[in-house]
Amino acid sequence: MRALLFTFILGIITISSTAGTILLEGNYQGKNIYVQNPFSGTGVGFCTFEVKVNGQVTTDEVNSSAFEVDLANFKLGMGEKIVIALQHEDDCRPKVLNPEVLKPKSTFETSAIKVANNTLSWTTKNESGKLPFIVEQFRWNKWIKIGEVEGKGSAAAHDYSFEVTPHSGENLFRVKQIDYTERPNISKTARNRNNTEELTLKALKVKTSLEFTGETMYEIYDAYGNIIKKGFTSTVDVANFKKGIYYVNYDNKTEQFIKK
Repeated sequence: MRALLFTFILGIITISSTAGTILLEGNYQGKNIYVQNPFSGTGVGFCTFEVKVNGQVTTDEVNSSAFEVDLANFKLGMGEKIVIALQHEDDCRPKVLNPEVLKPKSTFETSAIKVANNTLSWTTKNESGKLPFIVEQFRWNKWIKIGEVEGKGSAAAHDYSFEVTPHSGENLFRVKQIDYTERPNISKTARNRNNTEELTLKALKVKTSLEFTGETMYEIYDAYGNIIKKGFTSTVDVANFKKGIYYVNYDNKTEQFIKK
């Protein structure tokens, strides 16, 4: 019978089928896998005939219309990498009912977080899967993403750091992870006061360029609230802007300027 080829990618879990093998890859989250197991194409016996977990054959009874892969038997650590191979007849295909249980989940706890010498550092514990930490800074009355750091994904204590650019005055920073549930897991907030001089605009009416008194992160909006330019610099080219009123977020403030 002609071999079947099927590939399905769901988040970090990969399910692929080539000539009678389904592979599931992910991280152990303390839950078992459930499989719907049809009859083989000949009508004699069931589709799946063998299951392996990280290369070891399971003792689970697969000769039924549905079965459970008991992962507790393999004494896996939370967040540990796992590969499950379902061997099946090539004229049928079993269905994995809950592949999402192998997706990494954000369970980290923040035991420390601080800012010093323009570096945000934090310590976590109880991670159960590799997910990126999204680093955010509070600017202009909202949290702004300023970078990412890859998580280590295990329960032990881990130290992380990220170089930040504070604005003048009080600064707030935090990190968060978003897993397949789409609910953010957010750290405590780190506070730091930067005593550098507050930046200003050199002119409020400009023709070709918008100039700050120092380098800063910025966002420029048109009169309708649409963001049209952002970055980090001391001078922004606005020569191609239409004449009119604009708003710019920079340093720790928001101001209006006019393009002549």
